[in-house]
Amino acid sequence: MICRSLCQSSSRSRNARPTWLFGQRPSSTVHGSTQTIASILALAPVTKQQVPLRVEVTGHVRTIRNQKLRSFVELGDGSTVTSLQALLKPEQAHGLGTGTAVKISGTWRPCPPGKEQSHELHAEEVEVVGITEPESYPIQKKHHSAEYLRTIPHLRLRTPFNALLARLRSECDFYVASFFHDRQFVRLQPPVITSSDCEGAGEVFTVSPKEPRDSPHREHKASMGHLEEFFRSPKYLTVSSQLHLEAFIHEHQNVWTLSPTFRAEKSDTPRHLSEFYMLEAEIRTGKLPDVMNLVEDLIRSVVARLKESKVGDELVSVEHITEPNEGEGISSRAEVIQQRWEGLTRRSWSRITYSEAIQLLQAAVDARQVTFCYNPSWHSGLQLEHERFIAAEIGQGSPVFVTDYPQEIKPFYMLPSDPGMRTHPGFGSTVACFDLLLPEMCEVVGGSLREHRLQPLMQSMRRHGLYSATDAEDVPRDEKSPPAVGGAGNLEWYLDLRRYGSVPHGGFGLGFDRLLGYLAGVDNVRDVVPWPRYYGKCDC
Repeated sequence: MICRSLCQSSSRSRNARPTWLFGQRPSSTVHGSTQTIASILALAPVTKQQVPLRVEVTGHVRTIRNQKLRSFVELGDGSTVTSLQALLKPEQAHGLGTGTAVKISGTWRPCPPGKEQSHELHAEEVEVVGITEPESYPIQKKHHSAEYLRTIPHLRLRTPFNALLARLRSECDFYVASFFHDRQFVRLQPPVITSSDCEGAGEVFTVSPKEPRDSPHREHKASMGHLEEFFRSPKYLTVSSQLHLEAFIHEHQNVWTLSPTFRAEKSDTPRHLSEFYMLEAEIRTGKLPDVMNLVEDLIRSVVARLKESKVGDELVSVEHITEPNEGEGISSRAEVIQQRWEGLTRRSWSRITYSEAIQLLQAAVDARQVTFCYNPSWHSGLQLEHERFIAAEIGQGSPVFVTDYPQEIKPFYMLPSDPGMRTHPGFGSTVACFDLLLPEMCEVVGGSLREHRLQPLMQSMRRHGLYSATDAEDVPRDEKSPPAVGGAGNLEWYLDLRRYGSVPHGGFGLGFDRLLGYLAGVDNVRDVVPWPRYYGKCDC
């Protein structure tokens, strides 16, 4: 009996399983046991007659005001632009300063009448989580210019407004994903390293491995340009995911992505970055209005949901002064934001052709209504000053679609316009494309129908210098060799999409960071992106 009992006990121990596998998870603090400041401030009011609520919060000290018998600490944790006031005893406040990370627990009690905040946290326990040097902390209780904050991007994230911008990005990402999910779009993750320049402008970053520091020939190889190609041929950081999305559209009806994009453009303007996020979508359609309707519905949906959100409420409540345009005077950020949101939702967006836009610009110049630095010309494209005039004159505060640009100034992959508007008398052919111009911000979205026919696409590639041999499609391909010189080179796979059962399709690319800046009333895109990279600047 003893022996059997031991054996049974041993058998049970061998078959034993942790109890948490069967629904009894061990306690965990992975998600944090403290409340956010936003959730605490949203609590129902507590009267003096009620039992005070016990709360615990972790955050950074924004300001501290020490008095003889008490100290007032303003805390922030990124969940709201509003600070939480905590009442501490002098000994509890010892060692605290601006920037200190603390955990405070205590009771949530009503403030005396006349205070800005209705309730405050009466501290019982104070724990310093992370010390700081208050005197040298770069973010003090004063106004810091956007230019100064750009020099400390790793710390400006702690400011209330930059924390709000981070939550705006998160919310809009969710709104966009919900919009596409409800319409049965498939979200994709296209590659960041590519073999081609989608736009054909040549403004790409080349990808290459870093030679080991102990390599005896490292400096010599670098100086001679003889570093070995990691991928056997030059590769680049993507300038657009469009071509790869087109590969998916032949199997799926509708696809989209929100992914990083890179441009080696030496532009030092408030509108340009070297690394930014592009929202791109492709749909099966042969009609350009279908693509424009999708863009308009998407942006309207995002704005409608933003208006009803807490982030939206905070955006229009932030006390901040901005000058939207020279000559218009000073407006509050709230006024600018509300005007922009209203312009995006109040009526259908105007649509004009590129030829009509040029005629409008030229007529305005002839009537001495406006003076441009660049004379509007059909062959030269629209400059920023032209786009601003069109957005103001035609849009009247709302966006404007400009369609059917000259073929000669657009990329190789665009489908020719419908026969009725394919040519402009005396000039040349146009393609089925559009740019969406927002007031003040100007071009934010670009889209087109894609050339889905093999022979016309090959002809377009020849015109753009991307296809140099008529018989290149018959050249055998060796998996172990670099792409052959001639033919479509690194774009041979793109031609395959047309060789094997192509379908009519179109799509667009939306500058996500520019859109966020427009919605937030921030006109410099470098202040919207947490870690802005632009010509001459990539510090962190």
